[in-house]
Amino acid sequence: MEPCRSLALLTGSLGLVSMVVALSTNFWIVAMGPSMSAHTGLWPSEGSVAVYIRVTQSFSILATLCILVSVVILALSFFPLLSAPGRSPLFAAITALTAALFMIVAMAVYTSERWVQVPGSQIQVFFGWSFYVGWVSVLLLLCTGALTMDAYCGARRPGYEAV
Repeated sequence: MEPCRSLALLTGSLGLVSMVVALSTNFWIVAMGPSMSAHTGLWPSEGSVAVYIRVTQSFSILATLCILVSVVILALSFFPLLSAPGRSPLFAAITALTAALFMIVAMAVYTSERWVQVPGSQIQVFFGWSFYVGWVSVLLLLCTGALTMDAYCGARRPGYEAV
C-alpha cells in the first residue's frame, strides 16, 4: 500500500503541476507564416472568446480543483490523525478519476474544434507544447486514480477480529 500511495501522491502532484502549466501558458496553438509566427492559449486578451474555449477553460479548472483535493487527501493520508479512517484513499481515487474525466472532456473539445479549423493557404497551424502538457496531465491523473485505487484495495482493514 505504501509504495502505491507514495507513487499516487507523486503522480498527482506532477499532474497538478502540469495542469497549472498548461492552463497558464499560451502555446496551445502556434501559427507560422512566411514572415511571422504567432501563438495563443486558453486566455485570449482581446475580442470575443469562442464557446469551445470557454468549455475547455471550465472543465480544465474543474479538473484542477478535483486533483488539488485528491492530492491534499493523499498527503493527509500519511498522517493518521489528520485523515479519515479507511475511506481517504477511495475518495482520493474518485476525485483523481473525476479530474481525469474533466480534463479528457476539456482536451477532447479543444482538439476536435481546433482540428477542423482551416488556416490560410500560406499559414501552417499546429498544436503547441502547452497543448501536449495538457494531454500529459490526463495520463498522470489516470495513473493517480489507478494507483490510489490499488492502495485502497490493497490496504488492510480491520475485520471481524477487531470488533
